[in-house]
Amino acid sequence: MDSTNKMSYNAGQAQGQAQEKANTMMDKASNIAQSAKESMQQTGEQIKATAEGAAEAEKASTLMDKASDVAQSAKESIQQAGEQVKATAQGAAEAVKNATGMNK
Repeated sequence: MDSTNKMSYNAGQAQGQAQEKANTMMDKASNIAQSAKESMQQTGEQIKATAEGAAEAEKASTLMDKASDVAQSAKESIQQAGEQVKATAQGAAEAVKNATGMNK
């Protein structure tokens, strides 16, 4: 083999090795990109689930607030009714005492 053929052979060898390294690097880059894509999809799903959970928690909190308001309103209504019953009973007792002469 003369030197021109040897140089051409060596250049071909170097080109082949460079192409193989480039293919290997491209495969690695593709694998990394695929892994990153899958990680981002999982992260997106987790964020979505968290947001949905937060929305449900907000709904539950709103319902609890409404229930608390209704309970407070019921409590106040019952207290007012109790005061009215008490006043009516006191008035009735006074009327009985007056009618029987016990209030003298």
